[in-house]
Amino acid sequence: QVQLVESGGRLVQAGGSLRLSCTASGLPFSTTAMGWFRQAPGKEREFVSVISNGGGTSHYAGSVQGRFNIFRVNAKNTMYLQMNSLKPEDTAVYYCAASKGWYAYRQISEYVYWGQGTQVTVSS
Repeated sequence: QVQLVESGGRLVQAGGSLRLSCTASGLPFSTTAMGWFRQAPGKEREFVSVISNGGGTSHYAGSVQGRFNIFRVNAKNTMYLQMNSLKPEDTAVYYCAASKGWYAYRQISEYVYWGQGTQVTVSS
């Protein structure tokens, strides 16, 4: 049974930083692309960042490019999202997701396993 468990979300002031973690079990983590997606109230879930199985390729949404950094430690079955210079518009539930392959697709439809989400709230 695949499990993805996110942690690290909390209330933070604008301009602050947070690091989200996602620990996976029940899947071959080192051969699986992973991603972060987010959903704000009243909006659809959207792509934030994805990373290939080995970490050599990553992609970011334009709204977070230069502020967020995705990375992974395969020996720990864990993926991270370092979020800097946070803005109120970054407020959302952040979801960790796993693909069925190694390539870091941006499309939500390529991700088949999902965590429960962690709330990030950025106050102005």
